[in-house]
Amino acid sequence: MQFTTQIPIMKSNYPIDYNSRIVSIGSCFAVNMNEKLEYYKFRNIVNPLGILFHPYAIAKLVDFAVTAREFTAHDIFFHNECWHSFDAHSDLNSLSKEDLLYSLNSRVSLFRDQIMHASHIIITLGTAWVYRNIENGMLVANCHKVPQKQFTKELLPIESIKNSFEQIVTQITTANKNCTIIFTISPVRHIKDGFVENQVSKSHLISAVYDLVNSNDDKIVYFPSYEIMMDELRDYRFYSEDMLHPNKTAIDYIWQKFSQAYISEAGLQTIELVDSIQKGLAHRPFNPDSTQHVKFLTQLQNKIVSLQGKFPHIHF
Repeated sequence: MQFTTQIPIMKSNYPIDYNSRIVSIGSCFAVNMNEKLEYYKFRNIVNPLGILFHPYAIAKLVDFAVTAREFTAHDIFFHNECWHSFDAHSDLNSLSKEDLLYSLNSRVSLFRDQIMHASHIIITLGTAWVYRNIENGMLVANCHKVPQKQFTKELLPIESIKNSFEQIVTQITTANKNCTIIFTISPVRHIKDGFVENQVSKSHLISAVYDLVNSNDDKIVYFPSYEIMMDELRDYRFYSEDMLHPNKTAIDYIWQKFSQAYISEAGLQTIELVDSIQKGLAHRPFNPDSTQHVKFLTQLQNKIVSLQGKFPHIHF
């Protein structure tokens, strides 16, 4: 008997290997996937302006990077004894106006270079719900605990989301025609919006991505993170204590599905070697001075030297 569904995922024609350069943008699930890429020593970066949840925020970041726009004093504000940007996560907040502007612009400038040299860009979408600043009419990426009365809450229409996706794809592929773009929907449940509202939000994102992917070539693809969580891992034991975020088991499972589809066969073999080295480095011996442990350390160092001979960018 079969007790679970298996979502078919096509093997990528443009797989990731250890020469790839990967950029991850989007919600907190992008951070989860980035942690896997970091652990396995791929060349990758994540969220230069911090976690971004909705399509417009991601589209604006890409636009700033590709068009070399800069943040000015008009793009930041002072609140609760700190400087903020509505376009960036609170991790970038600063006590100094000048420091915040420098941080924002240097990160966007670096992001532009990363887009131009990326082999793969992974875009993780969290929600279609957005907040609009009443004062200037602009959509914000982060409210920074500014009083809610200063914003209106809106659900982005499917067509509007698709337009923002098309803008993202056009700008990235104009800057870097060889890049593969992987869209995915975060499996994190945004229950603060409401149970029904969360489902509506996800459905808008999925519909827009579906139209986009089916109207482009196989360098614009969709990885079903959300669908794997909903169908293959249909049980609360795969959630963390808040019942909203996938737990370690779920993240490991989704990563396994991703790696099988989007990482080359040679890359998968290297992942196994990196994993064995990482576990070896984490090992704590009972007797560090024993002959057996000294031999173990020698063999481990030989593995590292051999791997770095093939991929000099890998460091432990």
